[in-house]
Amino acid sequence: MIITKHGMPRRTVLRGLGASLALPLLDAMVPALTAVAQSAAKPVQRFGVVYVPNGMTMKQWTPASEGAKFEVLNVLKPLEPFKNHLTVITGLNSTPPPNAVAAAGVHARASTRFLTDIPPKRSDTSEVEAGVSVDQMIARELGKGTQLASLEVAIEGRDLAGSCDIGFSCAYTNTISWRGPHTPLPMENDPRTVFERMFGDSGSTERGARMARMASDKSILDSVGERIGALQKRIGPRDRVKLSEYLEAVRDIERRIQRAEEQSERELPAVNQPAGIPASFEAHSKLMFDLQVLAYQTDLTRVITFMLGRELSGRTFPELGVSEGHHATSHHQEDPTKLSNLEKIKVFHSTLLAYYLAKLQTIPDGDGSLLDHMLIVYGCGMADSNLHAPVDLPLVLIGGASGAIKGGRHVKYPSATPLANLHLTLLDLYGVPTLERLGDSTGRLQHLTI
Repeated sequence: MIITKHGMPRRTVLRGLGASLALPLLDAMVPALTAVAQSAAKPVQRFGVVYVPNGMTMKQWTPASEGAKFEVLNVLKPLEPFKNHLTVITGLNSTPPPNAVAAAGVHARASTRFLTDIPPKRSDTSEVEAGVSVDQMIARELGKGTQLASLEVAIEGRDLAGSCDIGFSCAYTNTISWRGPHTPLPMENDPRTVFERMFGDSGSTERGARMARMASDKSILDSVGERIGALQKRIGPRDRVKLSEYLEAVRDIERRIQRAEEQSERELPAVNQPAGIPASFEAHSKLMFDLQVLAYQTDLTRVITFMLGRELSGRTFPELGVSEGHHATSHHQEDPTKLSNLEKIKVFHSTLLAYYLAKLQTIPDGDGSLLDHMLIVYGCGMADSNLHAPVDLPLVLIGGASGAIKGGRHVKYPSATPLANLHLTLLDLYGVPTLERLGDSTGRLQHLTI
């Protein structure tokens, strides 16, 4: 890192026609040695959640051995290059409270309790009730220094009247993020909407300017071109390379969104989905992951939750040779073909996650990478999908958490340990004001943080 005597503000933003382009951390934003020392001592903290639905193939997830010598089984095999950043956790449960009917709302419970530890309220009306989710508690703390407190994104759209648990609002299976006990947050699955939220000029009410730019087929980079040119003259060679790579990433995402929109208009006129969504699951997922990388890189937000699928998802995966819907496949009844197909889906999810981690690892951040300075919770709200089992959940923590968590381990807890204990531990890690209890918690997890 080049230390300069005078620097640019960390929050430098380039504004253009209906656009507001935040910049990544440049050397020119670190003006003095003291600033470097402070940055190294206390890097920016980030928190992410990647949720997969409909349970897991547990025999191909759970390591037999504990500690640093654990084996990475097939479902997590795509993540093996990042083994030193993985902390596989087993033994945590999300069992319903004694007064709940165990068979009721199993999918609604899985997604809702995953971050809230509160069971969804059954109702014949549109009334919903759960609890504030952990990501939103963390966002209240980390969001004090960012433009967006949090982002909630997904691959599938919101199902308001389709495949949902009987007697439970579809809101429970459409999201994992809750701002309040009665406020589930919608998960956005249209890349264009997420892109405009990130880079549209939030400091202006000129919606017409943004629409005019989009209609003229101009990139947001075109609208701030002069400012980019002026900035490049002010910064050093290393910063120019870093800025060039970042701008190319922004332009690449814009191109991909535009291609998806053109394809939707040309090939899929009868499909009821927002423009801007790529036709393939893989292309859509990678685009959404790339948007998340940019959001972290520019410090637009430090908290993101992402659903790779909603609970009860019936998505098929023809690219994997799986023609039966995901949910139907998850009810495998120990049928070898269904188990094999379910495993293919879960490996595919991990492969896409590996793409994301590789991107995070390549982005410099202070004295390390984005991956070094964040923590991602990856997993789902039930274990064996055939049994809708809320015990021994498949969970892995990914990232360095700025040195607070040592990766490369399998940590096994007693089978009666509530998932809420992990959440309390994470809240402590992110400096959220101390809570004595959360949901059915019984304390903090030991041997997790350094």
